This record gives sequence, structure tokens and C-alpha cells, in this order.
Amino acid sequence: MRGADAADATPVALVDDDSLYCEGIAKDLVDRGFAVHKFRDGRTFLDAVQQGLAVRVVLLDWTLPAMSGLEVLRTLRQRQVTIPVVFLTGRCRVEYELAALRSGAIDFVNKARGIEVLAPRLRRLIACRCERAEAVCHGELVLHPTMWRAEWRRRDVGLTVTEYKVVSKLVAQNGQPVTFRAIYDEMHYQGFQAGTGARGYEVNVRSIMKKIRRKFAAVDEGFNRIWNITAVGYLWSSMPRKDTATPAETDADLEHPAAAAASPISSSRE
Repeated sequence: MRGADAADATPVALVDDDSLYCEGIAKDLVDRGFAVHKFRDGRTFLDAVQQGLAVRVVLLDWTLPAMSGLEVLRTLRQRQVTIPVVFLTGRCRVEYELAALRSGAIDFVNKARGIEVLAPRLRRLIACRCERAEAVCHGELVLHPTMWRAEWRRRDVGLTVTEYKVVSKLVAQNGQPVTFRAIYDEMHYQGFQAGTGARGYEVNVRSIMKKIRRKFAAVDEGFNRIWNITAVGYLWSSMPRKDTATPAETDADLEHPAAAAASPISSSRE
């Protein structure tokens, strides 16, 4: 959808002090059916919210004048403002991402991913939030579909929206494996192509599974529910069949949970 009428456009707030980037990404969003309200700093944005600004989602940079994006988010939540917040930033270290997600952000997107990644994620996010659903319990895992949050043993895991979708997909299969291709489609959309070679997407799937495992291991070093099925994909299970599942200690793409929690994580984002 390009150049949508103002009445049909989806209102979003963009809080970023980089005027050149702000103008460029705002134009791209407008071309794809969004109405963009731009703010150069957090305080101006918070004032607008107090005065009744109505938007479907907030795109928030981390580094802002006077107060950081994280402070802006925490202020919103302290004021009981529940507008969905997506961090759109160049600060992509895992500690920033976890701090944002645990403070109430629903996604964390690297600016380098560009509009072709950002716009579809925003549309899916907004569409999904229109479908209210109760929390779903799977043993010690609790999924909150309307917030894309996952709790393990009553602790927030800090998943991104994409990571949440992958975990939800695995859990929904009731102990049956989910193929690499199906997981990759869940990460993007059906038929999305990337990577090198006919099965290059498997590298990206393995990468996001490592990140997910590390986040679970950070809240429970004994976590062992995600298993690799050789040449097939992954499954969520407490104890998969021995003839199909690769044990964690011999799976090349799965570290021991304690080691995974301590090891460095790539700055790339899935």
C-alpha cells in the first residue's frame, strides 16, 4: 500500500533526533500506508501523549537528548500508558535489547534492517494486537499472545516478537518437530528467500535458535526444552524420542545452557 489517504493511514510515532534518518524513514513509512508523527526528543513526545496523541505504535530510538529511549519507555509504563513500543535503533548489543524488552518494549529492530523489514513487522504487530487472547500455559512456560511475552518459571525471558513467534510455533506442535523451513517462514513470511544455496535459510534458523536458548538459559541454566532433530528442524519437548532428537551435548549448534548464557552473542538481529 503506497500513498494511502490520510484517513486510511495507520498512525505511528517516530521518536529520533537524527533528522536525516528521521525524514528518510518517515517518507518510506508514509509510502507504505503509515501516518508518521515525528518527535526529536522524549520529553516532547511524552507531552504529546499527555495531550492525547493517538498512535498505534511508537518507534523509539535509544539515544535521545535529555532522556534516553529506555527512560521514555519506563515513563510511559509508570504512567500506565500501554501504547506498543518498538525500539528502532543502531545500538544492537544484547544487553540493550534485553533491557528494552524487560521494560515493556514489544520488539527491538536494528535500523540497518531497513524499511522492507520494518514495515511488514509493524503491520503484523498491529494486526495481531487487534486479536485479544488470554495467556496460554504450557507447563512452566506461559505465553502472552497480545504482548508477545514469554515467561519461564514466572520470569520474563525477554524474547523479541520474532523469537516469541518461533517459540509459540514450536510449542503449538505438541512435541512434534517443526521443520527448518516452517520456522523460517514464521520468522519472515511463507516462501521468503535468503542465505546461500537452496537450504541457506537453515543457518539463520540455527542462529535464532541459539539466541532463544541463551535467553531461556539466562533465567534457568538447566533449561532443556528445545531439541534439534537432525536434518529436520527443532521441537519443544521435555524428553524427545532418542532415535530422532540430537542430545544437547552433541548438537553442534547447541551449547550447554550455562555456557550459552555466558558466551557472547552476535550483534546481528533476527
